[in-house]
Amino acid sequence: MSTMRAIVLDGFGGLDHLVYTDIPKPEPKAGEVVIKIKGFGINHAEMHMRRGEWAEAAPVSGIECVGIVDSCPGGEFPIGAKVAALMGGLGRTINGSYAEYTRVRGANVALIDADLPWAQLAALPETYATAWTCLFRNINLQSGQTLVIRGATSSFGQAAVKLAVNAGARVIATTRSIDRFALLESLGVDRAEKEVPDLSGHLAESGKVDAVLDLVGNSTILDSLEMLRRGGTACLAGWLGGLDPIPDFNPLLQMASGVNLTFFGSFVFGSPGFPLSDVPLGDIARQVADGGLQAAPSRVFTFDQIRDAHEVMESGEAGGKMVVVV
Repeated sequence: MSTMRAIVLDGFGGLDHLVYTDIPKPEPKAGEVVIKIKGFGINHAEMHMRRGEWAEAAPVSGIECVGIVDSCPGGEFPIGAKVAALMGGLGRTINGSYAEYTRVRGANVALIDADLPWAQLAALPETYATAWTCLFRNINLQSGQTLVIRGATSSFGQAAVKLAVNAGARVIATTRSIDRFALLESLGVDRAEKEVPDLSGHLAESGKVDAVLDLVGNSTILDSLEMLRRGGTACLAGWLGGLDPIPDFNPLLQMASGVNLTFFGSFVFGSPGFPLSDVPLGDIARQVADGGLQAAPSRVFTFDQIRDAHEVMESGEAGGKMVVVV
C-alpha cells in the first residue's frame, strides 16, 4: 500500500495539534475522484475544527483544493485533468486537503483548466464558488442594480465585490475599519461605508436597494432587510459578527412586506440540486488568467508552513485569501 505525507490533527487545541506524518494514500472508489493536490486555500472552518469548536473534524483537515486527477474509476473526469474540489465532507467527515492526495465524490469536483500558477488557482474554489452562487443564483444580480455588501474586506467579501463590479452592479461595501476604505475603492466599489448595526438608517439609498449580501450575519440581517426595495433580496451567507441566533425573530413585526430573505451555506455543494459543476469555476479562472479579474492570494505558504498559516489566520492578519502550495 502506498503512503503519502499528510498534516493530521492529533487532538484539539493549539497549533501544535497540526502534526506531519505518513498515512495510506486513498484508494480509488466508484463515483469518487482521487486528486493529487497541488494547492489549497486556508479557511476559518479549519481553525474551528482544529480547536474542536465544530461537531465534526476528520483527522486530515482542509475543505478545498486544486490539483490533478490521479484516478477516477467512473470516468467522470479524465486522468491528468486540472480540477478543484470543495466541501462534500472534506476535512469534516472524510480526510481533507491537508495532504498530498485526497478522495472526494465527483459531484464535489469541477474542471478548472486555466493557464494559471497553482497558487492563483488555489485562491479560487471555496471563496469564488460561494460568492458566485450567492450573487448569481440566490440574488440573481443584474447589471445596473445597487448591491450592498456588508463585511466586504473578508476574502469572501472581496471576491463578491470583484464579481459584482465585473457584472456591472453598483456596489456599496461596508467595513468596520475606515482605514480599509481605500482597499474597497481599489476594487471598484461605488463607495465604502463604515459597518454599523443600524446601517439602514445611514444610507441615502435605504428602501431603494436591490440586494444585500450580508456577511456580518444574524446581528445585522434584519437591518439589511430594511434597506431593500419591494422585491429586493437579502442573502445571508457569513457570520463575521458571530453565530448567536437572531433574537426573537418575528417577521410580522420585524420584516417589510414584499422583500426576500435567502440563505446560502457552501456545505451544500455536491448535494442534490447543488453540484459544483453549476459554478463556472473554469470561466472564473480564465477571467483571472486574462486579467479581467484580480484574484491573487494575499499570502502563499509551503506545505511545511501550515502552523504559520493558521497563526496568521488566528491573528486576523490574512488581508485576503491565503493559500498553501504543495
